[in-house]
Amino acid sequence: MSWYTVIGALEQGIVFGLMSLGVYLTFRVLDFPDLSVDGTLPLGAAVSAAMIHAGGSPQLSLIAAMAAGMAAGAVTAVISTKLRILNLLAGILTMIALYSINIRIMGAPNLALLNRPTVFDALQGLGIPSHVLPLALDAVVLLILLIGLERFLHTSFGLALRATGDNPRMVAAQGFNTHTAIIVGVALSNGMVALSGALLAQSFGSADVGMGLGTIIAGLASVIIGETLVGERTVLVALVGVLLGSVLYRLAIAAALSFRFGPISLEPSDLNLITALLVALALAFPQVRRRLKGRAIR
Repeated sequence: MSWYTVIGALEQGIVFGLMSLGVYLTFRVLDFPDLSVDGTLPLGAAVSAAMIHAGGSPQLSLIAAMAAGMAAGAVTAVISTKLRILNLLAGILTMIALYSINIRIMGAPNLALLNRPTVFDALQGLGIPSHVLPLALDAVVLLILLIGLERFLHTSFGLALRATGDNPRMVAAQGFNTHTAIIVGVALSNGMVALSGALLAQSFGSADVGMGLGTIIAGLASVIIGETLVGERTVLVALVGVLLGSVLYRLAIAAALSFRFGPISLEPSDLNLITALLVALALAFPQVRRRLKGRAIR
């Protein structure tokens, strides 16, 4: 791999790390499988791109994108909790609806941001190389959200939210509204996913209605890889593991796409195959490690 390929993979790993934190919040903390993230990532990109095209501030467009994602996540949670629809189906319903909504927001299936201002323009006067600007800003945003999420999960409400994922009946018996915890948690998760989409749109220079395809798989892969590498000893370790998993996942994809062995090579169209193999390996690795330890003990 070239140096620019590594930088690009690191940038994607960090910005998709925001999305992975959102997936971790629903899947691991709340035990709420949420498939609506495939729709909220392009929602964030669509809102940000549309605001910039309308002459709005790129910085404010990030806030608007996150708010839109939180609203979409709240809809998913309300459908599941109040209408008593299976969480997987609720997420699918929201994801399907968002496909049309995203096209409405952009006015087309895709929207280019060529020659439009972005949040990265404000850093150009700092002397940071242009190809490193997105990486630097994404890392700062990610660090802020990581610290904020870690502290939030240690508040009284955050502890109740974590307990809701572990044992909702016990939490309800203590007088806490588990529906409120689920709605807030899923909304916060999708807000981070939408923010990731907004940063991606401004970094890549376009927003596309199909850019969220496979988001949930990438997020799960990052969570699984992170858990395999560092485990879940504390909340902070688990969150850092998710980010590490996101970066390693993107580096693995970049390395696979750069693979050449004579006439054999992988193309971008093989991305889904690579993703499936990486997730399968990550899932199988803990089992293989346990078996090897068992044989060593014998």
